Amino acid sequence: MKPAVILLSGGLDSATVLAIAREAGYACHTLSLDYGQRHTAELAAATRVSRSLGAVEHRVLRLGLGDIGGSALTDDSIAVPESPTAGIPVTYVPARNTVMLALALAWAEVLGACDIFIGVNAVDYSGYPDCRPEFIEAFERMANLATRAGVEGAQLHIHAPLQHLSKAEIIRRGVELGVDYAQTVSCYQATPEGLACGRCDSCRLRREGFLAAGIPDPTRYAHGTG
Repeated sequence: MKPAVILLSGGLDSATVLAIAREAGYACHTLSLDYGQRHTAELAAATRVSRSLGAVEHRVLRLGLGDIGGSALTDDSIAVPESPTAGIPVTYVPARNTVMLALALAWAEVLGACDIFIGVNAVDYSGYPDCRPEFIEAFERMANLATRAGVEGAQLHIHAPLQHLSKAEIIRRGVELGVDYAQTVSCYQATPEGLACGRCDSCRLRREGFLAAGIPDPTRYAHGTG
């Protein structure tokens, strides 16, 4: 089995990506980032998902993006919006996927892995610039230029298998592969116990996805929400 690094947030999308990588025959090494996010319950969810989907190992790296701020997810003084907003929302974390992919790339080199999986999506998403296909393609080119593995002839690949799927299609695919979405946490302001607010953009996309898929939503909502 070829090794692969899977970026695993603990949310719906990344859990599906892990299941896809496993089905493709990869030995999955999952990586989560404690980057100062307010919804730290997703880290516990990532551990659960990694274990249930048979990852070889799971690591959590600490990353001080909260020291920089600039996002509602890392700065408590910026409120998480509870209705759709125009443009790139304040929940965008500056350079998050760039930094996370760089760390995944470093671990991949150590493991001798040529494959990195990430759960970005450009259909049902919040409009983040680092979720677009152009970004993934550019990062893959950079990875092959900037690493010893690439220079010595290895062909590094960044896989984004959900890139062009709707949330409903993602959910249906995950159910086919045995993903237990009750283990996942997507909410931007989940309680420490993992209860979802039911109002943020991530909750809205998740709820609408289950509705469109015709699959019961297993999300645990805080009292009076959802």
